[in-house]
Amino acid sequence: MCEEQRMHFRKDRSLDELARVGNVAQFVSFAPEADVPPSQTYSRVAGYDENHKFASVSDAAVALLEAAPDRKVNVRSYAPESPRSREFVYGLERVEDVLANVKRLTREGLHVIVNETVDIEDGGVSGVVQSGVIEFAPDDTPRCVEKPGVASLPLDLGLRLLETVYGFRPELGTGSGRTEFSLHPKPRGWKQSRTLLWEYEEGEKDEAMPTMVWPNRFSRHVGDKTYGLLMAHLMGLPVPDTLAICRRLAPFRFGKKTGGRETWIRTCPKEPEPGLFTTHKGWLDPFRLMMEEDPTGERISAVLAQQAVDAQFSGAAVAGADGTLFIEGIAGEGDVFMLGRRAQEHLPDVIRRDVVARNNQAVSLFGPVRLEWVHDGSTAWIVQMHRGNTVSEATAIVPGERDTWVEFEISSGLEALRAFLPTIDAATGLIIVGEVGMTSHVADLVRKAGVPTRVRSARAMD
Repeated sequence: MCEEQRMHFRKDRSLDELARVGNVAQFVSFAPEADVPPSQTYSRVAGYDENHKFASVSDAAVALLEAAPDRKVNVRSYAPESPRSREFVYGLERVEDVLANVKRLTREGLHVIVNETVDIEDGGVSGVVQSGVIEFAPDDTPRCVEKPGVASLPLDLGLRLLETVYGFRPELGTGSGRTEFSLHPKPRGWKQSRTLLWEYEEGEKDEAMPTMVWPNRFSRHVGDKTYGLLMAHLMGLPVPDTLAICRRLAPFRFGKKTGGRETWIRTCPKEPEPGLFTTHKGWLDPFRLMMEEDPTGERISAVLAQQAVDAQFSGAAVAGADGTLFIEGIAGEGDVFMLGRRAQEHLPDVIRRDVVARNNQAVSLFGPVRLEWVHDGSTAWIVQMHRGNTVSEATAIVPGERDTWVEFEISSGLEALRAFLPTIDAATGLIIVGEVGMTSHVADLVRKAGVPTRVRSARAMD
């Protein structure tokens, strides 16, 4: 189909064609008629045959309102010679209001589509599939792909991600062109499934490359830790069995059984907040935890209940500014190391080799990453993964020269450092006194603050 033909392909006919290959939002369409009631053209209403002919506009409105999950409909108008919509009336709940708007708009010579109202803020996502790439975001229409911050993934990986999170595989048809879609937690549309198709354009498109970057709008939706671990799990890295309890989504599970008999509770903020929120071995009430640590609901997206690993060694791995891989850790569980309460220790060569292998596997898929790992003697398990390298060098957590330097004793704790950092002016650098690893939450915190930071071992002062 040429571009000129597509421009004049009426929107109601396009919906009729799309409904033959997938699920569409329930609708009834009308064409204007001179001096007589508007004429119905197409329809798709759950419980009725395709293109069922209703006796009147009122009968069609009654059927749509009864079938719509939210008991609301929209009235959309357009001129057939124009690709742009005209007036759009949202969220009507009364038959008489639907009837009045349809009559008014068709009298103006406009075509009208009455369709079920679809809540874009129901916890689902909208997006586009094209050229082997899927892009999507929550709380938006498929036009989200024209804005920054969408999740952008190879099609197979994206479909597996969405199936893991929502519990069903999106039904996007088998065409090779461009498909606009949305996914929803409850059944919608003519076929009462949880995938809606909004538009399809035939034809092969130029090859596209996904960006594979997070944080993005979807990673904030499920929580940064959740998204990173999902990426690791779906690409074959060993991730402990994890139950994600999200604010805006039904719980979902991913990962592999570790054999551990305990549970770690990990709060999951929208974006990385090094060491700020609770990580706890043993069960905690996740709802009380979110209420206590984020009463407004604006910072924590989820709480993760993760099966424990029988930790022989634990730690983190991160790439420095020059690509050097820092691998640090301690014997046993690593939370005290990550919080700067215990200095790194010598790691056996076999442990380091396994962590290097896991890091190399992740880098081959995502580029530079930051990993937290736990080794049970046979497997290096990934318990956190973030994308990107750091600015750190071998001699400085955050490079930079300053005329004035202030010292901070890391024994005072991570929260004291968090409060201290905003008091440092732009002309001053920071010297952390104590045993601090390049991969710890302490290092993450000063990197995020952007303050030039060096470390001086407490032993060097003895």
